[in-house]
Parts: sequence; C-alpha cells; structure tokens
Amino acid sequence: MKNLFLVRHAKSSWEVPTHDKDRGLTCQGVKDAHLVSSEAKDSIPKAYVIFSSTAKRTTNTALIFAQNLAYPIESIIYKDDLYTFDENDLEKVIKSYSNSYESVILFGHNGAITDFVNKFGDVYIENVPTSGFVHLKFEAEDWKKIKKGKIEKIIFPKNLR
Repeated sequence: MKNLFLVRHAKSSWEVPTHDKDRGLTCQGVKDAHLVSSEAKDSIPKAYVIFSSTAKRTTNTALIFAQNLAYPIESIIYKDDLYTFDENDLEKVIKSYSNSYESVILFGHNGAITDFVNKFGDVYIENVPTSGFVHLKFEAEDWKKIKKGKIEKIIFPKNLR
C-alpha cells in the first residue's frame, strides 16, 4: 500500500518582478497553508517523507506544513525535478521513489498536480487550488507499478474559511 499526499504550493506573489522560481508567498498564501496543514494533520500517518520542489513558494509551503506537522525541517528533501508543470514529468519522479517510502508528501506545482490527480485518482477534480491537499492511496507495493488509486481525502482552503 502506497500513500501519496499531493500539495500544491500556497498562493504566491506576482507583485515583485523576479524569476518564477524566486516568487514568495502572499499573506493569504501563508494563512491558507497553515489552515490546510492544521486540518490535514489527522490524515497523515506517523511515518512519511516530505519532498518539495526547489521553487521558493513550494519550499515555503513545505516549511509551514512541516512546522504544523512537527516534522524536522532538515529532513525535507528538495528536488529540482519537482519544479515541473507537466504531469508526465511528475509521474516519472513519483515512480522513481524508493519502495522503503510507504507514505510521501509532495509539494509541487499546477498543472502537474491537477493532471496527475485526474490520471491516477478515482474522482475528477477540475483544479487543485493553491494550498490544495489531495491524499491518493494505491494498492501497489512498488511505486513503479502504481495505477489508478483512490482519493482518500481532499482539503481545499476555501472549504475551511
């Protein structure tokens, strides 16, 4: 059994002209990440690993979640290959995970997250919003062999406000 928790980064700021990877979070984004991570706390198993894209907005979102989940921030694994907007690239990364990981929390970007959820989930989601959290459970023992999974939990900030 494999558990994948996909989190789209929190709302980011476009106010400062900067490279896409360097955009930070808005105040609303910070609030939403706290709100969703606090709500998600009870849905996450005791043992898991956190992977995050190296973009500033995803690393900041991952840090907020780690803080609220009491996860050691030095244990977050930052990967450049998660800075992707393409579902096929995201799928390759996920399928390359070590089978020693039963549960993975992944912080990434859209359209990759929404498209991945719709390819591998059993419920259609039009759009995973910023700070959106989706838990997918797979009946596989090997990440390389994941197929259609079951969406166990969806947490979107607008439903918590």
